[in-house]
Parts: sequence; C-alpha cells; structure tokens
Amino acid sequence: MADSELKNIALLIDADNTMPNGIDPVLTVMAELGQVNIRRAYGNFAKDNLAGWETITNKFGIRPQQQFDVSKGKNATDMAMTIDAIDLLYQGKVDGFGLMTSDSDFTPLVTRLRQDGIIVYGFGEAKTPQAFKSVCTRFIDIKKLIATNASENSIGQKEAKSSDASVDEDLNELITAAYSEAKKDQGFARLSQVGQIAGNRSSFDVRNYGFKSLKDLFESLDNFRLETRDDNQVYVKRER
Repeated sequence: MADSELKNIALLIDADNTMPNGIDPVLTVMAELGQVNIRRAYGNFAKDNLAGWETITNKFGIRPQQQFDVSKGKNATDMAMTIDAIDLLYQGKVDGFGLMTSDSDFTPLVTRLRQDGIIVYGFGEAKTPQAFKSVCTRFIDIKKLIATNASENSIGQKEAKSSDASVDEDLNELITAAYSEAKKDQGFARLSQVGQIAGNRSSFDVRNYGFKSLKDLFESLDNFRLETRDDNQVYVKRER
C-alpha cells in the first residue's frame, strides 16, 4: 500500500476502564486499518491506580489527556473522550477509530461515528455490555487478545491455536449461515466474502475465539475444506 493510500486512524483509550498491557496487541490489530497517528489516553492520572500509565504512554507515543474529578459521581473522562471523537469526526481527517473501553456509555458515540461510515473497533473485557459490542464494527475481547499474543510469542502460533482456540455453537451457527449466504462456484465460496458477511451480521472477530485469522478458524473445522486457487484467493466448501 502506498503512503498516499494509508488511512489515518485514531486510538482513544479510556484509561479507567481498560488494561495498559493491551496497548501493544491493540496497535497491531489497528494496523489492519491504517496508521494509528492519533493516540490519546483519558483519565485522572493523579490517581494511584493509573500510575502505571506513565511508562505506557511514553513507550507507545500516547498523549495523556488529564481529567480531574470535578465532582463525585460524574465522569469527566467519558465526556472529554466523546467530545474529542466528535471533533475528529467533523474535522474529516480520521478514517477509523479504535476505542479501548468496557464502558457501555460510549454506545451512542459509536453509533454516531458509524452513521458517517466510520469504522470503529472496540477493545474491552468479556463483561462489556452487549449493546456496546453490537454497535462496533468489530469488538475484540482484550484479555483473549493479550493471551493469544503472549502465547504466539512464547510457544508459536500452531500450539497456541490448539490450546486456546474453540468454536462454540453460536460461532458455528454464525459462520455456517455466512457460508450459506455467500456466492458459490461448485460449492466453494470465497473466504473473504464469508468473513465479510459474518462481520455484517455481528461484531464478529476470530480473535475472540483464540484464532489469528479466519483461515485458521476454518482449518480447525472438520466439516469445511479450504482451497487456494491460482488467483491467490482462499475458497471454502462445506463437506457435510
């Protein structure tokens, strides 16, 4: 991809509701969308529980946005992060957002960004309310992302996949339905189209299940067969 084609991506971090050790794998995921040129973390960094962010912000070039607790029970951090996101939207210089938070209060913000055709990746814990997960283009369980990244670095992708990856009933139903809807040639559907259909139906992302790619997921299934053709495209066919 030429430099002129690179997308400008913003990563906004709710430091009160996320994990500092997730920054590295999150930035790796966001690189799928373009260059993460805007990196901001929001919180009251005067608090002891946010002390660890000083090292993280310096290491990854993140700009800390200090927000003092102006009154008890009010979250100035959420407000500041939302205002900045809308400002960036109206400046028209951002092509996609990453939001690191498990706070469902950001659901209206994500809904508004996506109304303008902006891609929004959410990164939070499994306990994050479904309302927030559903409105994101992709929602990724940050704990699983951290664990998968650590496993691949220490013992290799193949071993990590066999120990961490799993396909539950809901996931199997989703990908089977996506395959059924995809355009087929003698029973084969283009894998990228299957992934796109699954993504349109939900905030589906294979990393939530311990897989690095959609190809890895289908390779783990006995009832699907993969085929790479001369056009370097991967196709999938249901065997039974």
